Amino acid sequence: MKVLIVEDETAAYENLAAMLTHIEPTIEILGNTESVRQTIRWLQNETKPDLIFMDIHLSDGSAFAIFQHIEVEIPIIFTTAYDQYAIDAFKVNSVDYLLKPIKPEELKRAIDKFRRWNHQDIARYLTQLAHLSPATKYKDKLLLPLKDKLLPIDTREIACFYTSERNTYLFLRNGRSYPYAKTLEQIMASLNPADFIRANKQFILARDSVKELTVWFDNRLLVRLDVEVPERIYISKNKASEFKSWMVSRE
Repeated sequence: MKVLIVEDETAAYENLAAMLTHIEPTIEILGNTESVRQTIRWLQNETKPDLIFMDIHLSDGSAFAIFQHIEVEIPIIFTTAYDQYAIDAFKVNSVDYLLKPIKPEELKRAIDKFRRWNHQDIARYLTQLAHLSPATKYKDKLLLPLKDKLLPIDTREIACFYTSERNTYLFLRNGRSYPYAKTLEQIMASLNPADFIRANKQFILARDSVKELTVWFDNRLLVRLDVEVPERIYISKNKASEFKSWMVSRE
């Protein structure tokens, strides 16, 4: 059985891959995609897997956006750390739904369930999968709590979001910054991935605030914004190609 793992956290991918090969040594892991864009490109151009393990929150937005761009004809087992998304995953007769941290016995149960499906089960599932999620409506304004007030912020005014030691901050293009009590995962899910990207574990960046890219000695990218931020922003070698593509194309 050939498997594709759609997961943007390296540790989560490695853990799932290790459990899969331990539970089912004959499984062949074809690869790992980390974003909506990478997954779309893979499914359009690479060897098709028999089964996909798909995290719902990816580096550039919700995995459900994949189904708005291409027709997916492969059964999926959804994975996520957020159980409030279960209702979305179960809008279809999904193979299974695994809540992180994934337990080996639950993973084995999901694989066994998939193996019991016949051609009719898969055909019915794929028909439903095409209607998984309606067109996403992204926020063009955020309400920022400030003491006893709520400050409306136009997303076009945002330069980036930054997190450090469990605290998240919103940086505006005018140079001001404010604490923002949400995780980067929660924030990214509400933003248009054409305008914002999860650059790394610390930053979400706005396209229009990127001022300069420098190719670093190890093929990472150093990103400079039009505002001052607390630390340097690096794009990993693995994500550099995707980031450059995002900079010059608008979906």
